[in-house]
This record gives sequence, structure tokens and C-alpha cells, in this order.
Amino acid sequence: MAYIELPEGLPGIRGAMAFRPETARPLNDLVEFLLHAPNTLTQGERELIATYVSSENDCYYCQTIHGAIAAASLGGDEVLVKKVKVDFWNAEISDKLKALLVIAGQVQKGGKHVTSEAVANAKASGATDTEIHDTVLIAAAFCMFNRYVDGLGTTQPRDEAMYRERGKMVARDGYVAVSKEYLPASAMETV
Repeated sequence: MAYIELPEGLPGIRGAMAFRPETARPLNDLVEFLLHAPNTLTQGERELIATYVSSENDCYYCQTIHGAIAAASLGGDEVLVKKVKVDFWNAEISDKLKALLVIAGQVQKGGKHVTSEAVANAKASGATDTEIHDTVLIAAAFCMFNRYVDGLGTTQPRDEAMYRERGKMVARDGYVAVSKEYLPASAMETV
């Protein structure tokens, strides 16, 4: 049960955003830009970064929904998503993504944990400055999102099928487009 009275039927961050739609729009715009907008990192790679950080933060809702979005973005590869969460070094992902996940894990511990060695390794693996920037911002944002979800004690169902279906919708349509239940109609007009 949530610590405050959140709207019924909207799990995780969706309930928190419906409670305070004024904050939902900028948060959705940020996640839309970071994870869904065109980028040199694929949508699946960026979702894997969000999933990994959420897993490290032990946020069930975020690691599960972003894992589902990652899988949907990666042709349904749920096994890969699970592998990245527990042992990305041995997952079948690029060396560049592994290096970026190191940086994301350092950010998850605290911004000052990021090392110049990790950044140099990412660059040596082919990461651009923009990709390093975006990795740090995704990791930092997901620390905030994870704490938002867990800090309010939001409902976090264990129904994998629900996450899988929502994941497919978000992967296909983006975050803002599927957020009609908590974004005000005036905000949806700009979509």
C-alpha cells in the first residue's frame, strides 16, 4: 500500500505521476528524450542502462518495466535483459555498452564514483562524449525515478504479462504517447 493516497490501478511511477500531473510532463519529456528519441545508442541499449541501474537500486517496478521495454526493443530478448541485470560482462552486448554500464553503475553509487579510467575505457570502446553524457544522465535520472517510485511505496505488481504488454506499447509509441492516463489533455496536445 502506498504511503500517500495514489490513484487506483496505476502501478509504480504511473500512480505517482497521476497524483501530481504537473510534474509528470517534464519527467516524461526527459525520459522520452533520453530513452526513446533518436540517438546513436539504440533504444534497447538505453533501456538496458535504465534497467541495470534500476536493478542495482533494487527498484522492482522500474527494472521490470524498463526490462520489458528493452526486451521489446531488442526483438523480445528477455534472456539478454536478465543477463545484463546479473552479469553484463558475460552478456552478448557490445564492449562499448559494457563500458557504459560500468559508468552507469558508478553513477548509481554516487556521481563522484565515476572514474577517469572508466571514461577512458568507454572512449577506447568507441563511446562518444555524447553517449557518455547520456549514460551518466540516464543513470542519474533513474536513481531519481527509482527513489520516487520506492519512496512513495507505490504498488508494484508481480504480473510479468502486464509489464511485457506495457513494454511493447512504450517501445513502439514512446513514453509521452502512452501516458494519457496521467498527463493533462492540454499537455497531450503538444504530442
